[in-house]
Amino acid sequence: MTIENTNKTVQDNIQSGRQRTGLEFISVQAADAVSFITHLRDIQGYTHLVFLTAIDYIEDAVFRLTYMVHNFTKQSDIGVQVDIPRDGASMESIHHLWPHATTYQRELKEMFGIDFPGSPGVDDNFILEGWTGIPPMRREFDTKAYSENTYFPRPGRVTHDTTEYMKENLYPSEAQTW
Repeated sequence: MTIENTNKTVQDNIQSGRQRTGLEFISVQAADAVSFITHLRDIQGYTHLVFLTAIDYIEDAVFRLTYMVHNFTKQSDIGVQVDIPRDGASMESIHHLWPHATTYQRELKEMFGIDFPGSPGVDDNFILEGWTGIPPMRREFDTKAYSENTYFPRPGRVTHDTTEYMKENLYPSEAQTW
């Protein structure tokens, strides 16, 4: 995709990717993402990076990055979606466009293992100080096994059926009528 074709591409995709008034999603190739987002910011007026997040599509062996940008004049949001391979996940940084993108990129590096080469502090601890295992937001991370191996069981804990517990403890006068 070239910058010259970007405006037409935006208009074409807005028509097909509309979720609600003022919210559209556009999918672009990873190689075109930063230039496309730059065009949205500098030419189309989408001057605010609302968030950057990822979804793990383990079945398809990709992470889907979503860059949500906002245009205050048009009261419009565009989600730019980029699929990158899970194996050796890496994406060009956008910290030069919005300095606060470094925070999102650090989080995605730590929680998903997605690298953003050149992003300031991307390799610094963010949330999981000293974490050495598989990034915990990857779908192959076994939360139950991690909890069982990390935390000791506390004596005296009892699991209650929530429906019965509510009947007996919250509505005791009505429990017989249920």
